[in-house]
Amino acid sequence: MAIETTAPQPYVTASGGQSRTPYEQWIASTGVPIHRGYYIEDARTIELGPWPERECNAAFLVLAGQEGVSEARITEIAPGTTLPPLKFALDEVIYVVEGRGLTTVWAGEGGPKKTFEWQKHSMFLVPRGTTYQISSTQGNQPARLLHYNYLPIAMNIVPDPGFYFANTYIDPKISSGEDYYSEAKSFVPEGSRTGRVIWYGNFFPDMRAWDRLHTYEERGAGGLRVGIQFANSTMWSHMSVFPSRTYKKGHRHGPGVVIIIPGGEGYSIMWEEGKEKVVVPWHEGSVFVPPNRWFHQHFNLGATYARYLAFHAPRGVAGRSERVEDLARDQIEYPDEDPFIRNKFETELKARGLSSLMPNEAYRDRDYKWDYGEGD
Repeated sequence: MAIETTAPQPYVTASGGQSRTPYEQWIASTGVPIHRGYYIEDARTIELGPWPERECNAAFLVLAGQEGVSEARITEIAPGTTLPPLKFALDEVIYVVEGRGLTTVWAGEGGPKKTFEWQKHSMFLVPRGTTYQISSTQGNQPARLLHYNYLPIAMNIVPDPGFYFANTYIDPKISSGEDYYSEAKSFVPEGSRTGRVIWYGNFFPDMRAWDRLHTYEERGAGGLRVGIQFANSTMWSHMSVFPSRTYKKGHRHGPGVVIIIPGGEGYSIMWEEGKEKVVVPWHEGSVFVPPNRWFHQHFNLGATYARYLAFHAPRGVAGRSERVEDLARDQIEYPDEDPFIRNKFETELKARGLSSLMPNEAYRDRDYKWDYGEGD
């Protein structure tokens, strides 16, 4: 049985009362809307509220699967507007949901400033301890950004917001003059068992058009993937790309992995082992977070390749890692899946006048080899 979710819980503007964690207390104190539930239908249109201190509209996303590990928030910059400078003690990844603009980053008083342009679907990292300033360069449309960082888990250790927003410390690696926004470079990690390339950098101009992908047979559906490591940071992400009218194998991992859809149409199913399934419909701009150790599976109902971009939780934190530890335990092969999974997918396609492109042999042979053709 599945729970068909059609909308996230409406936001709450926190007032009065105390939240359970230092992070929850801090976001409540801002007066900014807080959206809860399993998913956000569209980050491009989600309701925001004023954040006077930062001179913008914004909203915090506190979705079920974040579980005090990661922060996700939406910032909107009015057309032709520049926000006041902001200094933040942690690394932060920013994905451009809508719009065009500029970001200027510098370390310390009088430090050299680096300015770069971004557009819709760009992704970049603002290094820890730097000051940055964001501008929207379109005169007729606001820019919307999705921010991702590890502030909730950090505030469980040091609960003072001033430590993160008024800290004068500058990491010597950040202030050394290295060009953090040069073209991304590829490398194969030392000791890699697969020999697959990881892309290393702090600026990626268009994740919807990114085509330097490797095959990803393990997860099925003839899917492709790119792994991203941000320069001089523990933050990382990956993007998966998979064909029309196919779906990925179910798998599970720890919490805090925020997923946004750069392109495509479909749905995901999330469930705790042995319990009811939650169906999350998605399209460009949708955001969702699989809860801790919940299986989840992604389905492409569109006419083209679908893409999902995942911002990962910290590595190496016991019980919180994204890593699939044991394929036999943490991934479900097609022959072993609940018949509901295949039946729902074929029913959804039939309602659109389409049929599945999943090969029948994949449901019988655990070692089925996908025929890889051209990427997206």
